[in-house]
Amino acid sequence: MFNSRITGLGKYVPENVVTNNDLKQWMDTSDEWIQERTGIKERRWIDPKTSDDTTSIMGAKAAKIAIERAGLTKDDIDFIVFATLSPDMYFPGGGVRVQELLDMDTIGAIDIRNQCSGFIYGLSVADQFIKTGMYKHVLVIGSENHSGGLERSTRGRHVTVIFGDGAGAAVLSREEDHTKGILSTHLHSEGKHAKELALEGPSTGRWVDTIMNENNPDDTSYYPYMNGQFVFKHAVVRFSEAIVEGLAANELQKEDIDMLIPHQANLRIAQFIQKKFRLPDANVYNNIMRYGNTTAASIPIALTEAWEEGKIKEGDTVVLAAFGSGFTWGSAIIKW
Repeated sequence: MFNSRITGLGKYVPENVVTNNDLKQWMDTSDEWIQERTGIKERRWIDPKTSDDTTSIMGAKAAKIAIERAGLTKDDIDFIVFATLSPDMYFPGGGVRVQELLDMDTIGAIDIRNQCSGFIYGLSVADQFIKTGMYKHVLVIGSENHSGGLERSTRGRHVTVIFGDGAGAAVLSREEDHTKGILSTHLHSEGKHAKELALEGPSTGRWVDTIMNENNPDDTSYYPYMNGQFVFKHAVVRFSEAIVEGLAANELQKEDIDMLIPHQANLRIAQFIQKKFRLPDANVYNNIMRYGNTTAASIPIALTEAWEEGKIKEGDTVVLAAFGSGFTWGSAIIKW
C-alpha cells in the first residue's frame, strides 16, 4: 500500500470581475445586503463576448499549472478525475474534454457529480487508485461555469449573488512514506434532502419539453433552487461532524489543525465552524469574498492560494471539509 501526496496545485479564474454593485443592473440588491448574508464582495463570471472559457477549458488551464508545479508532463498523468455540476454539455463529461485539450494519451477519465463536495469526493477516488498501486499520478480537477445558468433577476437573486466561475486542480502522486500525504478521507450523503438545493430541469424526465422555459416564463426549475436557511443549518452540523470524524480517525485534536480550508459556500458558515473549533484566523483560509461560491472548484482554488501565499508548509496538518447539494459532505485529512 502507498499513500498519495499532493505534488502540484493550480487555479484559474476568468478575468471578468463582477462586483456586488454590478449586480444592480439585473436585480434589486445592494453591496451591504450581499456582504451581510454571504461575506461576498465580488465574483468572476465568464464574459462570452471576450472569452472562450468553458468549464472544461478552465479546468485544463488550472491542470496545466498543477502538472508543471508537480515537476511532471502531461504524459506522466495516468488518470483524470473531473468534478463539476456544470459540464460543457449534458454528456459526455468534462474529463474526456480535458484529456483532449491537454493532448494526453488515451488515459481514463471519470466525472464526479457531487457538487460542493465534488473535489473531496474526487480526491478520495484518486487516493484509492494510488493506494492500491493502480496509478502513480492522478489529476483531480474541480471546475464550474455557474454564470451561464443563473437567473439574473430579482426573483433569482438569493442564489445568483452567491455563485462564481473558476477552476482548481491538484496532482496526486505516489508516496511511500505513510506519514505524509492524504491520511484519510470521509464521505457521506443524505438524499432525502436532495431538493433543498437542486436544479431539476433540464433532466431526462423533461428532456426537451421546453427550451429555457420560453413557453412558460414562470417555470423556475431551469434555475438552481436553494432553501438557504435549511441548507445553512445542516451545513454547520455536517461540517463539524466530518472534521471531528477525520481528526478521530487519525488520533488528532482540533489543536493539531494547522490549516482548515472549508468549502467556500458562505463566509458565515466558515466563521461558525472556526469559532466552534476555536481556530485562530491564521489557521483558516477563506477567499469567498473574492470569488463567491465556485462549488467543486472552491476548495482547490483556496488550497492553491493558501499554498502560494506560504500559509501551508511541509509537515502541516491540513483539513479540507465540504457540504453541499445531495446532501453530500466529507473531509480530508492531509499531512503536508
